[in-house]
This record gives sequence, structure tokens and C-alpha cells, in this order.
Amino acid sequence: MQQSENSAGEAAVELTDLPNALIACKVLEDVFNDDQLKARFEAVFLAFDAGTTFQFFKSFRRVRINFTDALAAAEAREKLHKTDFNGKEMRLYFAQSVHIGSPSLQPPKPDKQFLISPPASPPVGWQQTPDAQPLINYDLLRAVSKLGPGEQYELHTGTPTTPSVIVHVCETEEDSSEGEADGGADGGEGGKQRARPKIIQTRRPDFAPAVTQ
Repeated sequence: MQQSENSAGEAAVELTDLPNALIACKVLEDVFNDDQLKARFEAVFLAFDAGTTFQFFKSFRRVRINFTDALAAAEAREKLHKTDFNGKEMRLYFAQSVHIGSPSLQPPKPDKQFLISPPASPPVGWQQTPDAQPLINYDLLRAVSKLGPGEQYELHTGTPTTPSVIVHVCETEEDSSEGEADGGADGGEGGKQRARPKIIQTRRPDFAPAVTQ
């Protein structure tokens, strides 16, 4: 006797844990359009609980049936699942409702919302990383500043497997003209002004008239 009472108590606890709502899937479209057929549909569930309410979702062809307690919902599901209604098999499932902390829908955690474009407010404690200072090689700048026209500076000594890097300082137009002037004063051949190279334009291809037949 005691064992039967314990099993009945466990069954009651399991029933109370069930949701008090059912979802009817793939409901006939006529149920949403015909008031008489809708009343017949509601009467099927009102027989189990007079306080049952209904929510019709025409776009999804689903109906949510809300009972006053989970016992009536479980009884209706057991007796009406996969039964015929107006020539269509009726499928009923328990409505899953998960409440974590609050029954209301909570906004997402703002941990990574600053990565969204356009960005929202940064999280608390976030600081912008300062830009790194540029690296200036003062030894290289000093060596280059001491170079004169025609001189060279070896930046990297070559190895058997890598080439050497050498900077050549080109002569400017003023430097070359001064050198020519000095050579002319001495009476040498360097006094002659060097002719600037002439830019030769690319020759246009010969015109070949099209042959018409």
C-alpha cells in the first residue's frame, strides 16, 4: 500500500513539472478562416478544461492551447495526439518554456558588442592601445648625411648566402653643372657641356589598309 502511494506521489510530481500548454502543428487552414470550424476545434480542448485559451498562428499553421494546469494538458495530449479532426491527423506537443532567472527576454551580454559595426559602447574597463613609437635609426641617418655625391655606404655586409646592401648617392643637376664649369676653367675637355640624351619616341607601326572582299 505504501509503495503504491509513493508511486502515485512521484507521478503527481512529474505531472506538475510538465508545461500547461500544448502546440498543435500543421493545423488545417480552414480552422483559421472558418469560424464554425474554429469553434469545433476549441470545443475539443474545452472538454478537458473549461478555462482553456487559444492562440492562433496562421502563418505557421500552429495553435497554442493554454490550460489552467499541467494535468489537463497531459490528459488532452494523451487522448488527442494523432487523432483525426475533420479528416486531418492532429499532432500535439508540449510547449517548451524555459525561464532562466526571469520570464522576460533579456538582452545579450555586452561582452563583444564593441566588435559590431557600427560599434556600440565599449565594455567597462576597455582602454585604447596607444600607438607604438616609430623606430628611428640615428646611426643610419648620420652616416647618410655625411655622404657626398658619388660616395657609397654599405648598410649590410654580404655573406656567402646573402647579398650586401650599399647606398649610392647620386649627383644632382647642380653638382654636375658645377663640375663642368670647373673643368671649363682649367681648359680641359671636361669644359665641354655634355649633351643631354634625347628621348626617342616610339615609332608608330605602318598603316595596313584592311582588305575588303
